[in-house]
Amino acid sequence: MTNTEKILFTKGIRPTEMRLKIYKYLKRKTYAVTLKEMQKVFIAKSEKNKTANRTTFYRNLKTFEDKGLIHQINDGTGVAKYAISDENAKDKYGTDLHLHFHCTDCTKTICLPNKISEESLPNDYQVSDVNLVLKGICESCRKK
Repeated sequence: MTNTEKILFTKGIRPTEMRLKIYKYLKRKTYAVTLKEMQKVFIAKSEKNKTANRTTFYRNLKTFEDKGLIHQINDGTGVAKYAISDENAKDKYGTDLHLHFHCTDCTKTICLPNKISEESLPNDYQVSDVNLVLKGICESCRKK
């Protein structure tokens, strides 16, 4: 059993060929990707070169998100982006509490390694979603 298969099994996801491909694709990315970017890779226009049908592709993404394997980021651009969640993140909100950085120049959004402490959030409130996005210019764009 491969490491990727073990990760999917740990999350309660059966490791099909398509799920393994999607996970490996997202794991390789250093930034969050849009559905459109993933569609170009996984949903070919011609039946002959088709990697996956649209329904299967979306269903797998939804499964990954429901199981906490990936998370959706709303960076203010109006286009949802997806990234791999921290495999070790388990908190009372059911999500990985971390910041994201959106570069206003190259438009890439990345997950930052710094975590937000659960203690800094009020106990009297019920949190259903967390979206923490910093905006500015990334290191690569600043060097240009």
